[in-house]
Amino acid sequence: MGRVKNWWTGLLMVSPSILLVIVFVYGLIGQNVATSLEAAKTRSGRVLAEGGLANYVELLTWDRYQHALWNLLILTLVFVGGTMFFGLLWALLLEKGVPGEGFFRSVYLFPMAVSFIASGVVWRWLLDPGMGEQAIGLNKLFLMMGMPALQSTWWSSAGKFNMAAMAIPAIWQLAGYVMALFLAGFRGISEDQREAARVDGATEFQLYRHVLFPQLSPIALSALIIVGHMSMKTFDLIYAIAGQNSYVSEVPATLMWVQLFSLNNPVQAAANATILLAVIAVAVVPYLIYTNRTERAGR
Repeated sequence: MGRVKNWWTGLLMVSPSILLVIVFVYGLIGQNVATSLEAAKTRSGRVLAEGGLANYVELLTWDRYQHALWNLLILTLVFVGGTMFFGLLWALLLEKGVPGEGFFRSVYLFPMAVSFIASGVVWRWLLDPGMGEQAIGLNKLFLMMGMPALQSTWWSSAGKFNMAAMAIPAIWQLAGYVMALFLAGFRGISEDQREAARVDGATEFQLYRHVLFPQLSPIALSALIIVGHMSMKTFDLIYAIAGQNSYVSEVPATLMWVQLFSLNNPVQAAANATILLAVIAVAVVPYLIYTNRTERAGR
């Protein structure tokens, strides 16, 4: 009876939070899915959405949405790859114990304290596509340094890989976070393991390759999932740099804004949101299952 009483007491304590999550998270997700399956027409009778799964078929076959998906793929690959590379590199440098480590940690982590909107305004100036005498930002810097060949149209070009430039400010902002994760992982490995490997004749490369890096795989997986899902739903940074109607830098999140407010098509915007949620769930849910099983096995 005591256990049942304690169980009910705990349930009553958390029931307000559970209710809020059910209503404002899962309830709104359900409402969004229902909206994405509705039929919609304009006042003039033009069909905006036929209803049912046809809404998803129409969205997936839309050239503009396919362009947004391609931009998202390029952005995610470069963003995730860049943050993981620089985060690990900076963690390796600091893990060696450099003078002024606290200063460098602060420098690397500072961008995280800046909002995406604020940094986007600055990076919009730095990545200005103007060239030659009209150049400003980085293009002006390259011109002053006598390297005009490095000037670029950055994200504003119509090429297939223009979103790689859009990932630069995102990497600058979140590489420090990945560095902090890896650095904490390095510091969590006891010095005894390092000394034992050195006594056995392991070189520094072999020490990191066979002793340290394998123990960082859970941290690397966590960083990969966190950064990956953030890149998939990036909106504010792209909005601040390119504006709301920039087709060349459009991703599903910014296209959703255009669908809802410019095209006045909430049904297609809801379908877009549902697909984006499903893509993120495919990446995140297996990770949550893996971590849950790992925690249970460690008990």
